[in-house]
Amino acid sequence: MQVFREFKFEAAHRLPHVPDGHKCSRLHGHSYRFTVFVGGPVDAELGWVMDFGDIKAVVEPVVRELDHYYLNDIAGLENPTSEVLAQWLWNRIAPDLGGLESVEVRETCTSGCRYGAPKT
Repeated sequence: MQVFREFKFEAAHRLPHVPDGHKCSRLHGHSYRFTVFVGGPVDAELGWVMDFGDIKAVVEPVVRELDHYYLNDIAGLENPTSEVLAQWLWNRIAPDLGGLESVEVRETCTSGCRYGAPKT
């Protein structure tokens, strides 16, 4: 079974490595949304995989690090593409959230990416 919880934050960024003249090289912002997916068996007594509040408790401190900040100034997000952000979120969340299967980042309503556990 897989459960998910969605989070959002507002932030500015620019992409420093795109070709000259690319619109994303200019400072701009997004209303980011990201979803954390956790998998595991349904607990027979509780009837859930994980309490949504437990997911929130792990993720909300990470959201506070991003909300209303310039992403390029955050260590590890110097080139804050959706792909880099998804992996950064994974690395910040995974140590404290057992069962994490993937993180999906959307920087617009129609564009985003999903990062999952590296294959071994």
